[in-house]
Amino acid sequence: MSPFTYITIALAVLGATTAAPTPGASETAGLAKRVTHSGRGTFFNVGLGACGKHNVDSDHIVALSSSVFGSGGNCDQFMQITNNKNGKKAFGLVRDQCLGCGAGDIDMSPSLFQALGASLDEGVISVSWHFEKKGFRP
Repeated sequence: MSPFTYITIALAVLGATTAAPTPGASETAGLAKRVTHSGRGTFFNVGLGACGKHNVDSDHIVALSSSVFGSGGNCDQFMQITNNKNGKKAFGLVRDQCLGCGAGDIDMSPSLFQALGASLDEGVISVSWHFEKKGFRP
């Protein structure tokens, strides 16, 4: 083969590898990894929450542990919650802080607790949950 042939092949290979599309920063900036948390799910009688909004027990409200609640960055954000015992799922809206909860634990309004197929007599259930995108509405 002539040197010209080698150069042509090298340029063709180089052109093929550099032309392959790769995701740019603007394409991946909106993607966020979903983190699933697990813990105890309990219920409480809602009212004026740490997010500054008043709620009633029939609203599907969630209180987060202090470590997750932080300064309230997840206020008014929906979560999907799963009852690990029966697989039932429901959406809840973050509106309060649970001072007695561990990192993965959540406290729920009675209606949300029951929407997961749990009886208030149970008091505590095993749950897993994750945040939905900001702006999500079920």
